[in-house]
Amino acid sequence: MEIVGYELEDPRLLSCTVTDVVLAENLRDAKVFVLVEGTEAEIKEAMKALHRAATFVKQQVALNLNLRNAPHLHFMRDTVEEKAARIAELLGEIAQGENSKERTKDEGSLEG
Repeated sequence: MEIVGYELEDPRLLSCTVTDVVLAENLRDAKVFVLVEGTEAEIKEAMKALHRAATFVKQQVALNLNLRNAPHLHFMRDTVEEKAARIAELLGEIAQGENSKERTKDEGSLEG
């Protein structure tokens, strides 16, 4: 999906990266997963811009791939990296909590 990265000149799409495309079995629909960096407001604006550009992107896909009928594109926000960062954060908190428990336990055994 180089079209999103290079042919769309909307400044709201500068932080967009297509991470995956899943084509339906009937070849009529495609889910285009997009990673967008920025604030929630910037992400919403970028997704709006992508939805507005969907017809143009579909036409470009049809031309580039020499297709008579290109699939209808459904842009979806890819949240995998956000979820991975949240999991890493939670695991860090758990590890930090276990370390403080061990230190407290060790300090208690030193006193006794």
